[in-house]
Amino acid sequence: MEVLDVLDIESEVSLPKRYSELSEEEMTARVREIKAKFGERLFIPGHHYQKDEVIQFADARGDSLKLAQICTTKPEAEFIPFCGVHFMAETADMLTGPDQKVILPDMRAGCSMADMADIDQTEEGWEAMQEVWGDTILPLTYVNSTAAIKGFVGKHGGATVTSSNAKKMLEWAFTQKERILFLPDQHLGRNTAYDLGIPLEQMAVWAPLKGEFEYEGDFEDVKVILWKGHCSVHEKFNIKHIENLRDKEPEMKVLVHPECTFDVVQASDLNGSTSFIINTIENAEPGSKWAIGTEMNLVNRLAMENPDKEIVSLNPFMCPCLTMNRIDLPHLLWSLEKLEQGEVVNQITVPQEVAENAVLALNRMLERS
Repeated sequence: MEVLDVLDIESEVSLPKRYSELSEEEMTARVREIKAKFGERLFIPGHHYQKDEVIQFADARGDSLKLAQICTTKPEAEFIPFCGVHFMAETADMLTGPDQKVILPDMRAGCSMADMADIDQTEEGWEAMQEVWGDTILPLTYVNSTAAIKGFVGKHGGATVTSSNAKKMLEWAFTQKERILFLPDQHLGRNTAYDLGIPLEQMAVWAPLKGEFEYEGDFEDVKVILWKGHCSVHEKFNIKHIENLRDKEPEMKVLVHPECTFDVVQASDLNGSTSFIINTIENAEPGSKWAIGTEMNLVNRLAMENPDKEIVSLNPFMCPCLTMNRIDLPHLLWSLEKLEQGEVVNQITVPQEVAENAVLALNRMLERS
């Protein structure tokens, strides 16, 4: 099967050496200067997980879908340097106008979770599932997936989901088909399905690298097929972190993202999307104590912006998301200076056929949430 490359990279150039020789103050001043020069022609969305050196320039902060939606309200923005990762820039490109150019300042900024489900693997896995269950499956994909996977789901009648609306979208999906395929994060799929009352015994895992199911029960009992993918950041939180915290800080509440493993989510006090985590902390009582299981840049920012609360990472040895951190101040400045010179680098475009099906999947979600 031919590999479909959903990224049309207009230009990808290595960062010139001179950017490593500039001071942070010099780079900061130049970014501000270029932003002022372009005005409304330039719009910079910044994901919550970005470094402080980058997020300070964001015209809007949010999760991937929120940022892409905000981009659609900025038709005057000719250039959109997306401070996030590949799949986020893809979504922004699909939802914005044909004359708007979405740029990824560093093409190395990918997502390990999204990379765990490519289109060839998905097509092959789908064929295997059809042999077992026939036309009884509706595919859903987390928005943290490539445009090609979103397109596959849209083509087969499914929809995208976010961590905020996953429960609502699974409820809808079960009105359409008897079974659900959930891509690419098994943990969000498992945690959400369990919250809906589906027992673990009715969830099978499809392991794409092995090309086989990980399941020991009766296949007729399966209600949810989980793709064997995960977030490399959220999987680093484990039950020992919670047990140690309970021993040392019994008053501290544990708040985690549903991309964490099932046992961690079950042992936590609260779990929810990035927006839920932010809102929970902002509305928490002064003096309250929180251990948060999510990306380190966000945890540190929440601690800084909420000094009246005690906030720590659930994993004291946690590192920031490596791919998110690819977008740094030098790469942002470089991409902006190229625009100033009339050159667009690292433009992200999604082929029309893929985009049409992917937008179908996105719209099915937006209509219901």
